Amino acid sequence: MAAPGGIARTVVVTGASSGIGLATALAFARRGDHLVLAARGVEGLERAARRCRRSGAKSVAIVPTDVTDGEAIAALVHRARDEDASIDIWVSNVGVGAFGAYDATPMPAHERVIRTNLIAHMNEAHAVLPIFRAQGYGTFINIVSLGAFAPAPFAAAYSASKFGLRGFSEALRAELSDHPYIHVCDIHPAFADTPGLSHSANYSGRRLAAPPPVCDARRVAVAVLEVADRPRATTMVGMVAYLARAAHMVAPELVGRIGAWAVRSYLRRADREPVGDGNLFRPSVDPGRIDGGMRAWKREAGAASFVAAVLVGGWFLHRLVRR
Repeated sequence: MAAPGGIARTVVVTGASSGIGLATALAFARRGDHLVLAARGVEGLERAARRCRRSGAKSVAIVPTDVTDGEAIAALVHRARDEDASIDIWVSNVGVGAFGAYDATPMPAHERVIRTNLIAHMNEAHAVLPIFRAQGYGTFINIVSLGAFAPAPFAAAYSASKFGLRGFSEALRAELSDHPYIHVCDIHPAFADTPGLSHSANYSGRRLAAPPPVCDARRVAVAVLEVADRPRATTMVGMVAYLARAAHMVAPELVGRIGAWAVRSYLRRADREPVGDGNLFRPSVDPGRIDGGMRAWKREAGAASFVAAVLVGGWFLHRLVRR
């Protein structure tokens, strides 16, 4: 499928070597766009580039980039403009996690999560906005999370970064409101079935698992394409994301307590696993995969029903108490 109007656009995707980033790169490739792919690991980028070329991309450039480094982002922008004088779409997708009790998680890990999930997105916007201003148009798409609306107990830095990223986007959108053809768009997926969880730092000593149901990363990529064609400020992906946003608006403290109770309950039953830094400080060791294998778990339906019942029951309880 060609780009809208038959014109190939130049699209930059960070965190493009796996998960949502890879799914998004392949979706744009199938449209015949020019792609510039960035991630820390060369091997993962090369695999992604081969798949994108086979999928129909007009051209594919890879730029090994640590997005927490402002100079590296400047080099990425320069390389993207080598492909085309303009940059039409920038998908800011990089994200990492560190799981564990706040005071049991080393401060360098917390700091790295903030630098990657917030400062890196700010670096990217800071570098590309002058290009957008000069050409008079451009779309900056932040992949955020339902974690921007609902707290994530035992992942405090992740929550801080996602709440902060949502605030950054809202402020930047307001600042650019007098530029009708420059857009800042947020995508808030529910828990996605990607390798991200297995790549996360884990200081809990227990095996990590995402609360079901999880959504397909390709579904998130479809939402990115839709926003690239018809920009809008906020897009939720997955029913859980909508529910989390609504529940937090009504009863934020209750949502936090339920989340903490659910995590503690899970940790008491979970298998033991060694503590480790995951991909916080180095590229992932097994890049090139979109899926994390979590949708294969058969317990999704029952757990999802339980979570929904807890949320609905908690909401009604909260309303009754307020009366």
